[in-house]
Amino acid sequence: MAALHAAAFAGQGRSWSAEEFAALLHSEHVFHTGNVQCFALGRVVADEADLLTIATDPGQRRAGLGRKTLCKFEVGVKKRGAMRVFLDVSEENRAAYALYLNTGYTEIARRKAYYQTPAGRRDAIIMEKRLI
Repeated sequence: MAALHAAAFAGQGRSWSAEEFAALLHSEHVFHTGNVQCFALGRVVADEADLLTIATDPGQRRAGLGRKTLCKFEVGVKKRGAMRVFLDVSEENRAAYALYLNTGYTEIARRKAYYQTPAGRRDAIIMEKRLI
């Protein structure tokens, strides 16, 4: 997961380490879906889910893997009792933002200067999707 995450987010800031993924995966509330080309990692607590990250192999982009994996993630959170999903995305990540908009997420807030990127600090766009 760490290697795919690093490849997917190359040039966009710090990727997550293998240790960070291992620690998250040891939580009873965290789960993942996908494969070696694309995965989603999230957490469900009570009736709310957080999409922590989704990563697609750069060589496999624009093939629908992100949309398919996001859909599988949503099925997984519904099975775990979530009624809505939250996520944040960098204002620079236009492809991810478009994916989320096109799959029913709406922008609900912003975190100013949340992400540190090589080009400087960028806002995080907070999005939500109701699953009912």
